Amino acid sequence: MVGASKSETGGGPIRYGMVGGGQGAFIGAVHRIAARMDNEFVLVAGALSSDPARAKASAEELGLDPARSYGSFAGMAKAEAKRPDGIEVVAIVTPNNVHVPAAKAFLEAGIHVICDKPLATTLAEAKKLAALVEKTGKVFVLTHNYTAYPMVRQAREMVAKGQLGDIRIVQSEYPQDWLTEDLAATGQKQAAWRSDPKQAGAGGALGDIGTHAYNLARFVCGLELDALSADLDAFVPGRQLDDNVNVMLRFKPVGKSHPAKGMLWASQVAPGHENGLKLRIYGSKGGLEWVQADPNYLWYTPFGQPKQLITRNGAGALPVAGRVSRVPSGHPEGYLEGFANIYQEAARAIRAARRKGGKPAKDVIFPTIQDGVEGMAFIEACVKSSKKNGAWTKL
Repeated sequence: MVGASKSETGGGPIRYGMVGGGQGAFIGAVHRIAARMDNEFVLVAGALSSDPARAKASAEELGLDPARSYGSFAGMAKAEAKRPDGIEVVAIVTPNNVHVPAAKAFLEAGIHVICDKPLATTLAEAKKLAALVEKTGKVFVLTHNYTAYPMVRQAREMVAKGQLGDIRIVQSEYPQDWLTEDLAATGQKQAAWRSDPKQAGAGGALGDIGTHAYNLARFVCGLELDALSADLDAFVPGRQLDDNVNVMLRFKPVGKSHPAKGMLWASQVAPGHENGLKLRIYGSKGGLEWVQADPNYLWYTPFGQPKQLITRNGAGALPVAGRVSRVPSGHPEGYLEGFANIYQEAARAIRAARRKGGKPAKDVIFPTIQDGVEGMAFIEACVKSSKKNGAWTKL
């Protein structure tokens, strides 16, 4: 995780391009909304689809200069790097198998990267990309957007300050129901690539939403995972990748305290759940619970005392939460604002990088390439464990 300060936000909008995110895509539009929200970015180029006709039509809809609508990310990286007004950063919003080759092309062209998760399709390629990020010194942002919710930042700070005492139990879950039937067989684009190992990698629900649940737990509790025992299922007949995941977690000990234990559940075949991300953390002095469906609320229970409700910008809210809040108390904030917070942090890091040797300050946090590598290590360990009937597996 890295950070920056508000003094680094001047200098006009940052020019960015997008790979993927054309007609029929979902997450590309979310990224574009997030990038616009604080007037920190302006979209000037794109390789919006691998289909030339769709790429052209998508660029026209977005009002891009036809000369900067590209047929491939490789051509876009080379051309934009040569322009005096070329893009400063690229947003990669493609299926998983394109993340690494696209990021590599832009990093080698001297362009910063904002990439959707999971980082890669294998741990090996994730590690190679991490080495390239280190070599180039470019900013690399992974869009685990839930880390940017105000009450998630609040929870992280409370844990770090010891308000929960020694962490004992970490429970994270992310159930959905949209793949309860074989939606990919209907030709639905989002379901099709997520069910294809060649595009999604080794994890289905595990990679798509399990990595969010894992990243959120690690982000808030601050503990490092030691080993896991995983049970992966594909309940829908013929589905090649998992659609339900149950994982037991063993964290590394901190000092002389008993090592924390945890459980993680991710499912895309749980009727009644839309996006049921939930995190619960319990320590020797108290517990916390956060539910993404009610993101402005954080429940805190000091042991032996009544449960307390902490609200965004309300009584008990810490400055770390207020700094990433956008509207007054009582008004809802959520998914899009979380994404926008990630983009705002990215903007500050990029502006800091413009200065020779510029380093962002420590008050802003965003997921980096290392978070992506950790996510891939988690996926591969889960797959390995499940193939061995849930055998405990070291990361």
